[in-house]
Amino acid sequence: MRKPSIKTITVKILLTVILTAALVMMIIIGLSFRSLSHRLVEDKALAAAELIKAGLTSHMKAGIMDKREYFIQEIRTARNIEKIEIIRSNEVNAQFGKGLALEQNIDETSHKVFNSKKPLFILDEYKLKPKIHALVPYIASTKGRLNCLTCHNVSEGTVLGVVNIEMDVTEYRNTALVILILILCTSAVLVLLIIINTFRTIQTYIKDPLESLVGRAEEAYKKNIPLDTERYRSLEFQNVAKEINLFNSDIIKTQKMLKDKNQELELLNDEIEDTLKETVFTMGVIEEKRSKETNNHTRRVTGYCKLLAEKIGMSKDEIELAGDAAPLHDIGKIGISDYILLKSGKLTSEEFEIMKKHTTMGHDMLKHSKRKILRAAAIIAHQHHERFDGTGYPQGLKGEDIHIYGRIVALADVFDALSSKRAYKEAWTIDEVVTKIKAERGKHFDPSFVDLFIANLDTFVAIKDKFQST
Repeated sequence: MRKPSIKTITVKILLTVILTAALVMMIIIGLSFRSLSHRLVEDKALAAAELIKAGLTSHMKAGIMDKREYFIQEIRTARNIEKIEIIRSNEVNAQFGKGLALEQNIDETSHKVFNSKKPLFILDEYKLKPKIHALVPYIASTKGRLNCLTCHNVSEGTVLGVVNIEMDVTEYRNTALVILILILCTSAVLVLLIIINTFRTIQTYIKDPLESLVGRAEEAYKKNIPLDTERYRSLEFQNVAKEINLFNSDIIKTQKMLKDKNQELELLNDEIEDTLKETVFTMGVIEEKRSKETNNHTRRVTGYCKLLAEKIGMSKDEIELAGDAAPLHDIGKIGISDYILLKSGKLTSEEFEIMKKHTTMGHDMLKHSKRKILRAAAIIAHQHHERFDGTGYPQGLKGEDIHIYGRIVALADVFDALSSKRAYKEAWTIDEVVTKIKAERGKHFDPSFVDLFIANLDTFVAIKDKFQST
């Protein structure tokens, strides 16, 4: 799953916070503005009611109460009031008798106002045409310039009546909605500007510098040059660049040290390998001397094996391994007594059986090593007397069951043995050797190896001539 970028994570978190804050702010503003709008509407209704109360008192003082209906209608028209009613108290009705048509008796709603002596506002704001229904008490008082008790036979604080006003507040609601929409749009624009600015800030100060820092850090590491820390405008990235420079410096020092150590180990390993090869070759020469082999037998067999391995198409490492391990092909003869090993005449069948044991002795000497050259030598020591037709020893292996190293050394060893002088025979001519090896094609030797030997006979002879016996 692909992980989100820093920019995506930051914008998502910031957007969530901003939108949440904006939503909370809008709710608070909306509720506050709604409350303010209600207060304004109530104040308008209350002002109209106070104006009506003052007018009625003035009419009462002037003795023109019969004109009060005309006054109320003028107020209703001037103030854009849909309905005005005067709800008279029982005390007023008892003193002055039944009133005009617009003066009503106490009902259930107005009864609450008479009891509480406080204005009651009923706002129906969710209809297509919102209205406010205001009931404002007219309380008798001796305070102020107008003394109600001079006209009314009531005590101080008696509710003389209730002014019942019904007003259309569509204009107020629409104005409030427009203002709320403007606030919402302004908030949305501000949120959008904040997000855009944040997006650009992240891009400029985080994403671009970070990508640049990663790319330049890699380049600085490859070219072994320090980062320019002054190019980064923020302190954090400048510090990171400095840390990368320190890290690269430490890594480069460590790599140089490791490289030097590896070179030392390679030289040491090469020295060990060279020493092992010399030791193997020397052991082969020692065995050669003890067996009274002709001089340079080990060198010639090594050369023949490398040449044949090359013509077969083996890899460079395998060619070297076959040649370097070949000198130990007869190392098992160390365990054969001098009487049998140095006998000039033909061995008896019992003696030959003992002689054949040099293959398993050599294998047992070398098989426990983990070194490639000694493991290859163990195979060669064990199998170089096996025959391709299965009549060899010690295991009677046949065909390609014989390891390729064993098949190579078998041909190389026989070629050198036949073409060299021994205590018990004279050297054969090259033609005689070739005739014998051809005769053993598919019997003693791998047929394909014999073909390669014949095809490269001159090179085999050149090796023989280079390392002649002295």
